[in-house]
Amino acid sequence: MPQVTLVEAINLALASEMARDESVVVLGQDVGRDGGVFRSTLGLIDRYGAERVLDTPLAEGMIAGMAVGMAVEGLKPVAEIQFSGFAYATIDQIINHAGRMRYRTRGRMTCPMVLRTPCGGGIHAPEHHSESPEAMFAHIPGIRVVYPSSPRTAYGLLLAAIRDPDPVIFLEPTRLYRLFREEIEDDGAALPLDSCFTLREGTDVTLVTWGGMVHETLGAADALAEEGYAAEVIDVATLKPYDLETILASVARTGRCVVVSEAPRTAGFAAEIAAAVSEHGLLSLMAPVQRVTGYDTVMPLARLEKRYMPDVARIVAGARKAIGWAG
Repeated sequence: MPQVTLVEAINLALASEMARDESVVVLGQDVGRDGGVFRSTLGLIDRYGAERVLDTPLAEGMIAGMAVGMAVEGLKPVAEIQFSGFAYATIDQIINHAGRMRYRTRGRMTCPMVLRTPCGGGIHAPEHHSESPEAMFAHIPGIRVVYPSSPRTAYGLLLAAIRDPDPVIFLEPTRLYRLFREEIEDDGAALPLDSCFTLREGTDVTLVTWGGMVHETLGAADALAEEGYAAEVIDVATLKPYDLETILASVARTGRCVVVSEAPRTAGFAAEIAAAVSEHGLLSLMAPVQRVTGYDTVMPLARLEKRYMPDVARIVAGARKAIGWAG
């Protein structure tokens, strides 16, 4: 099996599903001849033609609106927004149309569209190229929010997202696009949506995270192992609706929970998970749920970017606090 990067896995999934299903179309700024700003759609226009790989103007609201229209008329559009900081222009279409289509039509119509966008910091880009808006999207009724963390999960979850009959926001961790490779069999096999993935088993603390922060969290688990602590690592993967049962089962085993996210702290998705674990798993907890997050500021420019994003040391400190809590 070939070893591919995360961005190459995205390309494989798109090509695979376009070959399998002629109703799948790709659209967005520069997705055709240029192959996308990160080359995630490279070569697709040569294989499937300009009628299925559409270069659009720089108009995110229009891109989302076109995708909604295509979806309700029987196509399966996969729309790309170049950076998640530009996705705010799509909110009108996502909230008022994509998310409400099934409800508005009493189930007569669905909206099987995917809105893909690179997400998160760590590439020394300007601040509006480094947003982490997953909590905002997760608050919208009627849509799924998916955030893979590896080539394998990106491939399988994107296939599942395209096949889903309802709209999916597919956030891709920009920092991980080319950070490492994994073996992937390009067999068209989807991974399950709405399910967490337990990446590492442990008995002392549960580390819950998603997207780009999975990389640092696994590093923190390694560091904790050197100190004699066994950390269980859970990749949430689908943030809306998310698999609370797997998280609660892990906390029941470990008694402690740390939630890791690079997004701003206040009202972030880490707060949702912390609240749910406290509400439903209180009797399992031996310490308060800890959050290790970004700060309530705009993502800083390159010189201070590393100070903003949670790293292994901050995650380990959060885990030590949970493990050593004495009431």
